Amino acid sequence: MKHLRLLLLAGVLATGICHAQNPDPMDIRACTAIESDAQRLACYDRATGRDRLPAAQKRTDQTPAADTSVFSHDRQVAVVDASAPAKVSKPLSLLDSRWELSPESKLGTFNLRGYQPVYALPLFATSNQNNRPQSPNPNNTVPTPQQLQNVEGKFQLSLKTKVWQGVFGSAGDLWLGYTQSSRWQVYNAAISRPFRETDYEPEALLVFDAHYRLLGWEGRLLGIGVNHQSNGRSDPLSRSWNRVIADFGFERPGWTIMFRPWWRIPEARRNDDNPDISNYMGRASMQIVHEWHGQEFGMMLRHSLRGGSQSHGAARFTWSFPVAGNVRGYMELFKGYGESLIDYNHNATYFGVGVSLLDWY
Repeated sequence: MKHLRLLLLAGVLATGICHAQNPDPMDIRACTAIESDAQRLACYDRATGRDRLPAAQKRTDQTPAADTSVFSHDRQVAVVDASAPAKVSKPLSLLDSRWELSPESKLGTFNLRGYQPVYALPLFATSNQNNRPQSPNPNNTVPTPQQLQNVEGKFQLSLKTKVWQGVFGSAGDLWLGYTQSSRWQVYNAAISRPFRETDYEPEALLVFDAHYRLLGWEGRLLGIGVNHQSNGRSDPLSRSWNRVIADFGFERPGWTIMFRPWWRIPEARRNDDNPDISNYMGRASMQIVHEWHGQEFGMMLRHSLRGGSQSHGAARFTWSFPVAGNVRGYMELFKGYGESLIDYNHNATYFGVGVSLLDWY
């Protein structure tokens, strides 16, 4: 299954360089969700008909295609349509702007989009570094302690792209996602500053627009997907697992919640790097996102959904805030099991500070 990571990674990278002709958006609001400046400008030109103007008129026309007021990384946007100045479009919600759920937010296929947060933390510290990773599989237990420092660096890249819009007619979009997070012993000159752990996570997700209400929340997203996560290392440091994951997204003004229960795809025990990983990394998670005055607060809660000696969990709190332009300050606090795959059964507290380029979804 470890070859699956490489295949899916290649697919995601290929889509990023692929040039695809996307359909014109049904509404100018859809343009605000595009991360690329060039693609976003082209989208505005198509939506307002500017791409059909004579060249001379384009040079002399000083009327803006649209007035926009952008809040928190182009997610909540109020747009005035130039063709109807008296009508103000309704802002797109966080889930709609990132997953193109409603018809007016559809942008077609093969546009690279943000997924999980993209950040760099020059300071990522713990008082309980995992110097001797262990697993019930004896082939995956480090025999002697490693010379690791408690302070290191951490960064994460995360992208997604839609590869099939309208899988079932007008319903359902197929997305490919890729997330990579690294912990770097950048200050540890004694052992040549190695990368302590890098986790690779490709996945495929089938996402549907939803409209229902539950306890005052609006259900906006339903999804099902296949997820592979591994650290790409040889024994005894190898760790990996494969899951089928469901997504249930809910929103209310300023708030977003994503529930993610999953089922681990079984492996032969003799080849399993981490046979008890579900009792530590969990069987479900909940991600809460709150936007307030340009700041974003996130809380991840994860649990094994078991009792007794199999009851383990984790929590991660994040805070991002404007600094300059698209650069945002970022803070992360983690407590529990599984901050990374190599630490799946290691309980520790981690604290990191740095900068963020993209936030949730």
